[in-house]
Amino acid sequence: MHMETEKDIIEETAPLAAEPAAVAEAAAVPAAPAAPEDRRGANRPLRGRGGERGGRPNRASSRPPRARSEFDQKMITIRRVSRVVAGGRRFSFSVAIIIGNKKGKVGVGLGKAGDTTLAIDKAVRDAKKHMITVALTKDNSITHETEAKYCAARISMMPAHGRGLVAGSSVRPVLELAGVTNVVAKVHSGSKNGLNNARAAIEALKKLKA
Repeated sequence: MHMETEKDIIEETAPLAAEPAAVAEAAAVPAAPAAPEDRRGANRPLRGRGGERGGRPNRASSRPPRARSEFDQKMITIRRVSRVVAGGRRFSFSVAIIIGNKKGKVGVGLGKAGDTTLAIDKAVRDAKKHMITVALTKDNSITHETEAKYCAARISMMPAHGRGLVAGSSVRPVLELAGVTNVVAKVHSGSKNGLNNARAAIEALKKLKA
């Protein structure tokens, strides 16, 4: 009777002893991380052009492409200038630009505006207004030697067949956009003003005779 009771007690306590071990083993296994919840408009429809859900399909633009200008352009200077008014200073941009078609037409313009894009447009219109036509020879050179002075800038040009274009400062882009080659140009003054040098080159080209 004593043995049976002791056996029954062992059988009853065995499952209870195994439970802590199972619990410890389950706790040792790391739980899989929960997927993060997307709170950024899970139920919000997609927006955009050409998307599978929502949005409008892409449409071809009805606006005709902008025609490319026949004139190339080269910017000489771009400066931020200011003027003093009663409320303080007001800033704007000043742009000097050279345009030409490399076939004998060239011009220099100056434009001022509160935005650089507007200033460039004004400078291009001003350059077209003051455009000149240069008398060129068969090898795209000038017909004779010439010189001019504008403010403190003083330059001279002379034809040099087979030598190419030899010029510096802003005189070089003026001659390049005019289509002039085989010319030697010299700046005789110490002026570093690119706009004045370019306008002096324009004045020298005006004096050419066919």
